[in-house]
Amino acid sequence: MSTSHHFVLTAVPRGLPDSSLFALRQTPLPDLAQNEVRIRNRWLSVDPYMRGRMSGVTTYVEPYALDEPLAGGAIGEIIASRHPHFQVGDRVRHMAGWRDVAQLPGNDVEALPLHDVPEQAFLGVLGMPGMTAWTGLNRIAAMQSGDRVLVSAASGAVGSLAVQLAKRAGCHVVGVAGTPAKCEWLESLGVVAVNYKGKDVEALSASLKAASPEGYDIYYENVGGPLLEAALENLRDHARIAVCGLIDRYNDTDAGSGPGNLNQLLFHKARMEGFIVGEHWQHYLTFLDEVAPLVASGKIKYRESIVEGLEQTPEAFLSLFRGANEGKMLVKLDA
Repeated sequence: MSTSHHFVLTAVPRGLPDSSLFALRQTPLPDLAQNEVRIRNRWLSVDPYMRGRMSGVTTYVEPYALDEPLAGGAIGEIIASRHPHFQVGDRVRHMAGWRDVAQLPGNDVEALPLHDVPEQAFLGVLGMPGMTAWTGLNRIAAMQSGDRVLVSAASGAVGSLAVQLAKRAGCHVVGVAGTPAKCEWLESLGVVAVNYKGKDVEALSASLKAASPEGYDIYYENVGGPLLEAALENLRDHARIAVCGLIDRYNDTDAGSGPGNLNQLLFHKARMEGFIVGEHWQHYLTFLDEVAPLVASGKIKYRESIVEGLEQTPEAFLSLFRGANEGKMLVKLDA
């Protein structure tokens, strides 16, 4: 394990990235320095936010540097350590994904929490996506029992937990997805499902109204585009919109126009707030205390889309923008 195989981005993409822009490289690893650890990665996370880091523009996070190792969430096993808090065999979570072997300062590594769940759950339902769902509902939208809640991308890694947390809180929940199979799964969770495929803003707005004739107190926004405009048409007074993503625009080559009905925010005295989950990470243990026992007992359902092999990481990432994933998209590496 004295070498690392990792992916780099060779050029800034325009529109949906082409797989040819990702190159697999091999790099020798230096001897461990004091307080460093070497990790054999077992699971890699690919997430929509990574597309923004490929733009070459600083947003809420620094962009990826061309021809440098890409990064992302990963879970692995320590195979060498010069850090006093980590031993060989420890399972850890870190941000040096898109590679098979990572070498990091021990301070950049986190031991996996002690809950009786599969380890990869800490990249999905009990990781950043799950924490994002919980934060948007509870800290941004101030969810209360009896609220009428609309969730976009409701069968994805974030949305699928958001709909279940809202159901458990005693809310009327509507989830939007893009295939009959995804809608059927949402309905099995007790969620009213709306299929957005083939619908313009007017048709979407009518479907959302039929699913909740009284409108919505909360809109959990993952998508943007026509769905946001349709949601704005169905707000209740003092509604709250938590914006965690706008995947509809991530691959646009030109600046898109905003919704033409933002006046609905004024008419309904509504609030729309974007958030980045990292700014709320001090509440992660509170989230775990609430949600991890529900996951361990099977009361919270979650799904994973798994591809195998480091070389499949770019394809796993690109499939997110085709809607090919069910739940959390993960890459499983060979032991």
